[in-house]
Amino acid sequence: MTEKDDFTLQDFLPFLLNRAAEECSLEFQGEYKNRYGMLRTEWRVLFHLGIHGSMTAKDISLRAKIHKTKISRAVAKLAARRFVTRDRDENDRRAEHLALTPAGEMAYRDLRSVAKTYDAKLTSQFSADEAALLRRLLKKISGIDP
Repeated sequence: MTEKDDFTLQDFLPFLLNRAAEECSLEFQGEYKNRYGMLRTEWRVLFHLGIHGSMTAKDISLRAKIHKTKISRAVAKLAARRFVTRDRDENDRRAEHLALTPAGEMAYRDLRSVAKTYDAKLTSQFSADEAALLRRLLKKISGIDP
């Protein structure tokens, strides 16, 4: 005799978070992929450099929670497109300081504008209070300081 399984996948928070993230990510992917031929890690590197200025791959990896090898591949592609410069650290020859080129800055500003519009579209289905609560709860779960 088997027990009734009372586990509902659709109510399992990790499942819901992943599903919501994938839905949002795939829709936004159309923008950066169609405009610039970028992959997910590439736009994330571009945005970190656009927001924070010069960083190392290790810095981006720690902030974005992306493995350093994926960051390195993304940096190589962005550098090949002339969106990113790479300067060796004088004290640590293993590290490179990454920065956006003028073309990278233009791409960042363009995609930042698209991201703001997309974010507004997503949050338009909520009241202002609901959107603020959702952001606060997601930041809490993800360990991002509110």
